[in-house]
This record gives sequence, C-alpha cells and structure tokens, in this order.
Amino acid sequence: MLIRFKKNLEKIAMGLLSFMPEEKDVKKLQQTIKEYETNSDWHLYLWKEEDDVLGAIGIRIENETDAIIQHVSVNPSHRNLGIGRKMVSEIDKLYRNNYSVSTTKEIQEFYQKCDESTESESDDE
Repeated sequence: MLIRFKKNLEKIAMGLLSFMPEEKDVKKLQQTIKEYETNSDWHLYLWKEEDDVLGAIGIRIENETDAIIQHVSVNPSHRNLGIGRKMVSEIDKLYRNNYSVSTTKEIQEFYQKCDESTESESDDE
C-alpha cells in the first residue's frame, strides 16, 4: 500500500533512499528529505506491507502538465518481488489524470521495464 511520507518516517525514508547511487552522500540525502518536507511540488511516498515499510518513490511536479518520478528504491532484501513495479503503477494511477508521468534518466530503464511487464500482464488476460 502506498502511503504519503510523514516526518515520523524520516529515518526509514532516508534509509530507503540511501540505496540509490545518487543519494549515498549523507548531506545530499538530508537535502533531498528536506526538499520533500518543504517543497510543495515534491511528493514522497512509501510502500508499506503489513507493518513494514519496504520501498520509497518520489515524484516532482515540474509544471502544470508534467510529473517526474525521480526516486525509486526498494529494501534490498525485498527486491525482485514486484514492489518497485507496484509503486510505479500506483503513482501512475494517482497522477495520470492530471499529469504526463515520466522519469529522470537514472530511473528511465526501470520505468520502461515496469511498463513492459504491465503490458504483458494485460496481454495475458
């Protein structure tokens, strides 16, 4: 289940985002979290299953028409279970009526894989 980031989940969110190569530096990571807390155009969501937060996905509203997925991270011990794909799918559902959803170049390949797997699932139905 996708939930909005809240301050009380800051350490968990920072831990998840730290798995992303561009967020390894602690100062950079702190700036990123602060941006999600203070910038109304930045939205961070966490993926929760039962009582565990397993993933994070962040989106930036670029203008009136574009929303950019800029962070996708899943706890390494829960990777390859479809959590990243589920997060991308939920973000698409949340934003597609008002925005064209795309990604940063770092996430583009993963996003395309998610799109391909969604297409093949609908072909199977």
